[in-house]
Amino acid sequence: MQYHKMITFKGDYFIKEYETIKHHKNKVRVIREETVAEAFKKGDVEIVIHFEDSEKVITIDEFSSPEDIKKFLGPRFSPY
Repeated sequence: MQYHKMITFKGDYFIKEYETIKHHKNKVRVIREETVAEAFKKGDVEIVIHFEDSEKVITIDEFSSPEDIKKFLGPRFSPY
């Protein structure tokens, strides 16, 4: 499962893209941080972080270092 964290000048938010039937557009929904944190702690989740100002993209999963998880996602996502 893949979530996206968008970091903008005004703040940040999580989104998830739902795949639909082939002739329809995929739906994008804003997801609460608590929902993403629960799924991340259970495992098999990849979070792609997009920085709006620098157009930098970082991918974090359960095998990333605990320092990176805490730095980019916050202490709520730490498995320890």
